[in-house]
Amino acid sequence: MFMSIVLSVCFWVQMSNSSKEQEKQSTNSGHDMREDIEYVRLVTSDEPTAAAIDILQPQPPTRGNTFIWWIKAFVFCVFTLLLLLIVLKWGVPFLFEKVLLPIMQWEATSFGRPVLAVVLVTSLALFPVFLIPSGPSMWLAGMIFGYGLGFLIIMAGTTIGMVLPYLIGLLFRDRIHNWLKKWPQTAAMVRLAGEGSWFHQFRVVALFRVSPFPYTIFNYAIVVTSLRFWPYLFGSITGMIPEAFIYIYSGRLIRTVAVVKYSNHHLTAVEIIYNIVSLIIAIVTTIAFTVYAKRALNDLGNGETMGEDESSSFHGGFEMEKLPLERPKHVSFLSFSS
Repeated sequence: MFMSIVLSVCFWVQMSNSSKEQEKQSTNSGHDMREDIEYVRLVTSDEPTAAAIDILQPQPPTRGNTFIWWIKAFVFCVFTLLLLLIVLKWGVPFLFEKVLLPIMQWEATSFGRPVLAVVLVTSLALFPVFLIPSGPSMWLAGMIFGYGLGFLIIMAGTTIGMVLPYLIGLLFRDRIHNWLKKWPQTAAMVRLAGEGSWFHQFRVVALFRVSPFPYTIFNYAIVVTSLRFWPYLFGSITGMIPEAFIYIYSGRLIRTVAVVKYSNHHLTAVEIIYNIVSLIIAIVTTIAFTVYAKRALNDLGNGETMGEDESSSFHGGFEMEKLPLERPKHVSFLSFSS
């Protein structure tokens, strides 16, 4: 009896110990399983796989694409060189013989200098109204009247040619506004001139005159902004000064080449050096003014875009003067030079 009781107690104790060990093992296995799951989750969720890395990284250009790009570049260079040779071989002589020399002879025999000055001022004033380029008249003013009187003629004519489209545009403001809705980037750039203080408007208009933006279109489009007249006038005059001197110089250079080619006049070594240095300075100055104006306008456009994104003006429509068009996220001036 006693032995049976002892055996029963030992069996119960052994069973209880084994149950405890099983529970402990199950607990440890569950904990290990959770740790494994957490480890797998951390590894697979945060780190991309090798295939994903290959997809995300930019693929280097293949040898075939590089070869095609070089072929296109070579063809473009050859085409440009051939076009330049054709222009120098046939275009320039035709321009001198059929256009420049007849104009110079016509002005020397048909009109006096005062009458010709009035004709040039009139052409510079009326050509922008009809969207006609004024460059030939500026060249002619430089060829005939030189830097002093030629500069006064160009500035007088272009000033009138900037005021007349502005006044005419006010009469067709609604139509111009509807037209600009079709060109949101152009509208966004033009709208820069109508914002800010008097000096800001003056500066933006001057930059537009220096930049390759078509000023004949700018004269009409500017009327739909809140730009005041006096910043428009003085900014336009200031921006036209560098262009006037460049046109006068190029006109004088054309006249010199025509005289050398079609007369017995020969340039001295000093005159040749002077013309070459002057031409290089004119080209560098033109490029510098153009690049500066484009960068300044792009900086102004990007700054205004960031300011509008942070303001609450998007809750309602813009006024008529502010062009009710959503400004693009990045307003770039390269799209207008084409």
